[in-house]
Amino acid sequence: MQATAVQSASPGLKPLALLELLKPITWFPPMWAFGCGLVSSGASFEGRWWFVVGGIALAGPLLCGTSQVVNDWFDRHVDAVNQPERPIPSGRVPGRIGLWFAILWSAVSIAVAAALGVWVLAASSLGLLLAWAYSAPPARLKLNGWWGNGAVGLCYEGLPWFTAAAALSGTLPGWEIITLALLYSLGAHGIMTLNDFKALKGDRLLGVRSLPVQLGPERAAKVACWVMALPQLAVIGLLVYWQALPFAAAVGTGVLLQLLAMRKMLRDPEGLAPWYNGTGVMLYVLGMLVSAFALRLEVLA
Repeated sequence: MQATAVQSASPGLKPLALLELLKPITWFPPMWAFGCGLVSSGASFEGRWWFVVGGIALAGPLLCGTSQVVNDWFDRHVDAVNQPERPIPSGRVPGRIGLWFAILWSAVSIAVAAALGVWVLAASSLGLLLAWAYSAPPARLKLNGWWGNGAVGLCYEGLPWFTAAAALSGTLPGWEIITLALLYSLGAHGIMTLNDFKALKGDRLLGVRSLPVQLGPERAAKVACWVMALPQLAVIGLLVYWQALPFAAAVGTGVLLQLLAMRKMLRDPEGLAPWYNGTGVMLYVLGMLVSAFALRLEVLA
């Protein structure tokens, strides 16, 4: 009822609200992961800049943008409680326009992916499938934080990394690339758990079983920290095994700084989870890039 009331107060499509639905601020993680995949592949960019630009656009504005529109459409009732100012519950994107926009953007994404090659098309199709399954019934993976956060982590980190490396090199990446992409995907599960703290009130009210709802804020924050830290420790171990010691030291420094930030965040998980997402996560993604350069310059050279 609240959603209906909010919509009726602001009728009519506001065109800029469609851009807001795409949430440009969320495009950074998959675009960054795609860049890491390009670096780690070891392949030359010469004569392939069209692919680089197209792939980054596909990872961010198109595929990630689609996932945001899909999520906002199927979460419109939750958002009416948590964030009623968002485009759909506020009425700035009225009726079923949000749903049709999600379908259109999915089609555009597939068309661009097909133009970039079979590896990109295959990975993008899987990413879109997970994006719709995350938000839409009957799967609605987001109703359980264990499954939903895993799907987001894979789409945000692993798939873009794998896609870029496979497409640029023209073959299935080596186990080294696949392993690092999967490890950073697993760590992103913890990042998404911390991101769920901002919707804790509405999730409790509407039965969304995020980890903060299932475990409570304190336990969920501890689980998130472990899930973020352990894969990075595994990355450090692999870099040492590959004798990429300067890169292992750089990633290790980033992990140490994250642990210090985690210690502060655990004092007040509900209040400080957004702060950690703005500080610790930056160290996390910098470690991704360092690891990608380690593969390019030391391991696969």
